Amino acid sequence: MTIRLGYQIPNFTYPDTPVDRLFETVVAQAREAESSGFDTVLVMDHFYQLPGIGTPDNPMLEAYTTLGALSGVTSTIQLSTLVTGNTYRNPAMLAKTVTTLDVASKGRAILGIGAGWFELEHQQLGYEFGTFTDRFERLDEALQIIAPMLRGENPTFSGKWYRVESAMNNPRLRPTIPIMLGGSGEQKTFRMAARFADHMNIICPREAIAHKVSVLAQRCEEIDRDPASLPTSFLASVVLTDSDEETKRILDGLPPEVQGRLFIGTGEQVAEGLKRDILDQGITGLTINMVLNGHVPGKVTQAGEALKPLVA
Repeated sequence: MTIRLGYQIPNFTYPDTPVDRLFETVVAQAREAESSGFDTVLVMDHFYQLPGIGTPDNPMLEAYTTLGALSGVTSTIQLSTLVTGNTYRNPAMLAKTVTTLDVASKGRAILGIGAGWFELEHQQLGYEFGTFTDRFERLDEALQIIAPMLRGENPTFSGKWYRVESAMNNPRLRPTIPIMLGGSGEQKTFRMAARFADHMNIICPREAIAHKVSVLAQRCEEIDRDPASLPTSFLASVVLTDSDEETKRILDGLPPEVQGRLFIGTGEQVAEGLKRDILDQGITGLTINMVLNGHVPGKVTQAGEALKPLVA
């Protein structure tokens, strides 16, 4: 398993689209991604929309219900979260959930997981948020349960946060299911990735990518793991336009902090920027989202055709 070219769907607010047609728009994007060269489709594991994309009350579909439904309308593309909030789910239950997704999709599930961070969701929905240290302790314990369960082992574990006793996980389709960690923490997240992960989605400003890749390699070497055995990806926000005039018009309507995070332009211009700023810095795979116009028919196809030569 690897993610060379992923398409993330983080937004479910579409113009002139009532709720009874909302999921059709999601399906259309996933199918376009599958047919145009993307190897993975990903959704966020959130219950409220995130700052920077919308307001908390904007539509947000539950991640694993969405992925399960997408498994029935796609056939080859891998399915994952970017990433599951560990604080929202009991780890044994999460192992069961992603394994069921793998069976339903005939072997296309990836477990994306992270420590959790969106405090508003925790407060309003009754999940324990805890301290930064608490959340990473919980993630470490959870992975000690989840990873063996995905391999078909029956772990017994008793920790500060979680316990299982000879935990079973049947049925299973594959010898294991890949684990992807998401984050940027050099001391905690990267060390857990070196121990447990098959893939690392690095989250950081683009100017820090080369440094993060170097530190992740060090964490692998510290436990005698070949850094090449831990492929990486980076999430980029993309807006495809048809002309420089359209690019300027969109940028003029966005605050500077948003402009600085975007890769915007024609397919050729966006591909050039992603290669220079991400792939040439040592990242091995790309995941993009298209919040502004990914729902427009043909835009995901346009992106796939422009970007798949970068990761071929």
